[in-house]
Amino acid sequence: MARLREFDEDKALEAAMQLFWEKGFEATSLSDLTAKMGIQRPSLYAAFGGKKELFEAALRKYTRSHVTYVRAKLQSRPSVKEAFRAYFEGLVEAEYGGGSNRGCFCINTMVELAPHDEIFEILTREHQMYLSVLFQETIERGIQTGELSKDLHAKALAQTLVVSLIGLTVMMKSRPERSFVDNSVSLILSLLV
Repeated sequence: MARLREFDEDKALEAAMQLFWEKGFEATSLSDLTAKMGIQRPSLYAAFGGKKELFEAALRKYTRSHVTYVRAKLQSRPSVKEAFRAYFEGLVEAEYGGGSNRGCFCINTMVELAPHDEIFEILTREHQMYLSVLFQETIERGIQTGELSKDLHAKALAQTLVVSLIGLTVMMKSRPERSFVDNSVSLILSLLV
């Protein structure tokens, strides 16, 4: 008879995700993980496989919750322009408002692992595509309501906003002057005409 797991797998995965998000893949040891997750190595291996498989599960968990968060944020306001403004300015405020400087877990993975590991290249590219689709749907809503110009190319603009988002998130890791970032966000948002 198989033994039942003596820990909450979802809570353990959440703890691993937070640690990987904070430290990255390479800087996180198995000892760090087992301590944070509150489990022993055999339990980690039995539930998740090795460190790489655990990281993949954590990244998948993050991308699901991040897409849900972005969708809710973009749907939270009747104005498409205001929804994008709140989203982008919220990212900046999160980085400069005294919190941690973790950035986006998926973008961090794109920088750390995607150039060297095909699975993470694919997973981070998929996340970019999810964001692009959410942005495109929001832009199309703005075009349909007349808030945005019917001459906008929704797909190209959505992709441009994703590229801007990724660049902004990576750049904020070095904590440039706030005015530098604020000016960039204003220009990015001016594309929504």
